[in-house]
Amino acid sequence: MPDIAIAFALLSDPWIVSWIVFGTLGGVVVGALPGLSSSMAVALLLPFSLYLEPIPAMALLSALYCAGTFGGSITAILINAPGAPPAAATAFDGYPMAVTGQAGRALGIAAVASSCGGIFSVVVLVVAAPLLASVAYGFGPPEYFALALFGLSMLSAIGGSSPLKNLIGGWLGLLIATIGIDLTTGVERFTFGVAELYDGVDFVPVLIGLFAITEALNQAGKLAAPLETIRLSATRLPTLDDFKRVRATILRSSVIGTFIGILPAEGSTMAAMVGYNEAKRWSKEPERFGHGAIEGVAGPEAANNAATGGAMVPTLALGIPGSATAAVIMGGLQVHGLRPGPFLFEEQPTLLYAIFLSMLVANVLFLFVGLAGAKVFARISLVPKALLWPTVFVLSVIGAYGVNGSMVDVWIMLLAGLVGFVLKRNGFGPAPIIMGIVLGGLVERSLAQSMILFDQRWTGFLGRPVALGFFALALVSLAAPLLRRTRG
Repeated sequence: MPDIAIAFALLSDPWIVSWIVFGTLGGVVVGALPGLSSSMAVALLLPFSLYLEPIPAMALLSALYCAGTFGGSITAILINAPGAPPAAATAFDGYPMAVTGQAGRALGIAAVASSCGGIFSVVVLVVAAPLLASVAYGFGPPEYFALALFGLSMLSAIGGSSPLKNLIGGWLGLLIATIGIDLTTGVERFTFGVAELYDGVDFVPVLIGLFAITEALNQAGKLAAPLETIRLSATRLPTLDDFKRVRATILRSSVIGTFIGILPAEGSTMAAMVGYNEAKRWSKEPERFGHGAIEGVAGPEAANNAATGGAMVPTLALGIPGSATAAVIMGGLQVHGLRPGPFLFEEQPTLLYAIFLSMLVANVLFLFVGLAGAKVFARISLVPKALLWPTVFVLSVIGAYGVNGSMVDVWIMLLAGLVGFVLKRNGFGPAPIIMGIVLGGLVERSLAQSMILFDQRWTGFLGRPVALGFFALALVSLAAPLLRRTRG
């Protein structure tokens, strides 16, 4: 309780509140720009957050995460161009509503559903994260190794059509994580005589490259592609009857999104798709979906925003990212010298409650921003791509260089962006690679410690029931896509 009181006192500080407001507004703006995403925005702002104290820095990144997920619904509804992947399902019914003159109604439903889903997940986060962390206090190296393997196994279902490609991407991330001097043996690996690589590849330049530069290269080929736009002539907001009609959908999708978000590597895109499908399955008029059903807007929006709080549960409690954006925020904790995991609750409880409250404030704030400023934010989509993406490139270079003041980081960022672009053209996404980089160090370190603990005998894992449980879950996770395909 004292820590909660201190966190509330911190949030009464105008300096910290200003960063939450900035993160919320920036998240909505970024989310509304087609091609940009909260992951990219957090990755771009991560180097600049180093100049802030940990609490305002984490408040900024957390607010940006929550608001960016909602912002994608604005352009998904208005111009049928989802600002972020989680908003793709929102466009199925949101854009048909806008075409028939119900843009204000669709935007209002999206704002309320997003806010409700986000607030629900933050409440779950406040309750579940400390409980999960208390269980993890008893974890040793074998348990962390098994947990990290379980997190990597979830890559098979992180998104995309090919589980094999996701696992290959995760393997590439693990390979990148091995660069540098092995602290156990002292052997140099893949450094090629470059002194800057002795400590490994810095997390931030790779993030910026895989998200920002990759998307900039991808958008370079679409500069002449026209967007189908409509006028926002109908500004009528939803009625009380509309909210009564979707309340069950919002509650159901909030539960679904929070649960999916807690699963390592799942993320809000899958939550949105499941939320939409469940809204249609439970509807008394499923034939209306795809033609402007308000439940088709409320379902995915509540689910994808609920996944944000859910994804932070394993990120903070176990040090296992629940989504790609959560992995970036986890990197932000690390560059500020903080250890994500159960000991964070013992060492920095005030910081954690400040993160919780920042996410709660952001979810309440973007409700009012979404209802009052939808028409204004819709104009953001008219920013010429020929101006937008060169600006993103310049910010990427500045951010990559500013981490360590090294041109090597800039070259790493550019190389990561080029590799990410080629991989994306061939069906590989950045999220598995990021997850592999984040979990790679934990896998290697915990395995080495476990083998020392077991006197180099693999059979030692047989005496650790919790580790065996995580191994079993990993096998189930790897087999699930194959079983689904066989069943189909």
